[in-house]
Amino acid sequence: MKLRNTAITRANSAFFPMGDRVGVKYNSVNEGEERKGGHGIPKVSMVPLIFLIFYEVSGGPFGIEDSVKAAGPLLAIVGFLLFALIWSIPEALITAEMGTMFPENGGYVVWVSSALGPFWGFQQGWAKWLSGVIDNALYPVLFLDYVKSSVPALGGGLPRTVAVLILTVALTYMNYRGLTIVGWVAVFLGVFSLLPFFVMGLIAIPRIEPSRWLEMDLGNVDWGLYLNTLFWNLNYWDSISTLAGEVENPKRTLPRALSYALVLVVGGYLYPLITCTAAVPVVREYWSDGYFSDIARILGGIWLHSWIQAAAALSNMGNFLTEMSSDSYQLLGMAERGMLPDFFAKRSHHGTPLIGILFSAFGVILLSWMSFQEIIAAENYLYCFGMILEFIAFIKLRVTHPNASRPYKIPLGTIGAVLMIIPPAVLIIVVMAIASYKVMAVSILAMVIGFVLQPCLGYVEKKRWLRFSISADLPDLPDAQETAEDDAVPLVF
Repeated sequence: MKLRNTAITRANSAFFPMGDRVGVKYNSVNEGEERKGGHGIPKVSMVPLIFLIFYEVSGGPFGIEDSVKAAGPLLAIVGFLLFALIWSIPEALITAEMGTMFPENGGYVVWVSSALGPFWGFQQGWAKWLSGVIDNALYPVLFLDYVKSSVPALGGGLPRTVAVLILTVALTYMNYRGLTIVGWVAVFLGVFSLLPFFVMGLIAIPRIEPSRWLEMDLGNVDWGLYLNTLFWNLNYWDSISTLAGEVENPKRTLPRALSYALVLVVGGYLYPLITCTAAVPVVREYWSDGYFSDIARILGGIWLHSWIQAAAALSNMGNFLTEMSSDSYQLLGMAERGMLPDFFAKRSHHGTPLIGILFSAFGVILLSWMSFQEIIAAENYLYCFGMILEFIAFIKLRVTHPNASRPYKIPLGTIGAVLMIIPPAVLIIVVMAIASYKVMAVSILAMVIGFVLQPCLGYVEKKRWLRFSISADLPDLPDAQETAEDDAVPLVF
């Protein structure tokens, strides 16, 4: 690490002065010259990266049943198609452009800091980290919900609390052992989780009655549950950006991995929705979490029911692993840019962000008391706040630095880019508006804490109670470096 006048102490100026830093080259990363990082740890390759993205966003069709319960088969199917178009594709495209523009750990924090300054960059990091930790608190609970039918003692009380702690510790240790291990575990879990739905869809084909797809009752739609379910299952595409510094040749690998993961995620939702809603009579009240396993029993018997239950349980573990990875590497990236104390940049001998992992695990345990719906609503609200900052940063960098080096660039001009983000921006406003007063109050309080925390860290640095510095492994960001974009990588959607 090398000492510097950090972003914390320069909170009223731009983190990367506009005009001289956004065109920086990350030569060793962009040219793919090294398969290992500066710590001798292997980089993440294409296949594990696809499944890391898959688990950041989805993990399989577990939990999408509520969309049918809320609105019926037609709106559920159309909703996942429309949300993919107006939300997932724009977010994935922005992640591809900005992630290859700034291929370092910290991801969206660096994007916002470069465009809006370190104060808002810190707010972005705080909101997204807290949103991720809230999200991760859900998965041990969901895992136990799936297995409690076989082990009733895990349904509540002390045994359930102990089980949550044991799961959190075990999965935290796996993150500690290395990101490449997490990536290949995600590949195995992803295949295992999707395969039973493929089999169930084949079994369902002879029973399909297309008329069931058209069932709809606009007068009986739970719009809050419907929108939150769609949004929760199709967001977090940008989370992979916080691992960009750990990816092999990210300027080529990241855009392609996002493309493949998009197909995997959306197809993984639509295939079971289309086959199952037409293969059995739709009773909306039955369509809640875990109902796919009941349909499996109807269509294939106990063996398929058990397979889907096992897949659901293990899929939650994949979600936990990948979410903790992105949360902890985000804290490491912020520390490497001087936005957090140096101890957050400490790596274990496995190359993993030791302090970031511990902080994220502690947050998960602290928040595991929240209910399922409260978790979804609270994380969606904070996530929306972060996405607003991302959209602003994306457009501002397009306007102020149109010729900056972008290994992948969305094939739209400034006006086209603005038009692209209008639908998701409207969606953000709707999701935030339908939140309950309790969720609004808790989320706004969390954001206020971020507003206070950033200047407090500046005071801590000023008093030299803790050390803040920038990593020597990061480029010096030379002045006025706006390079040609002749090596742009195509991203096909």
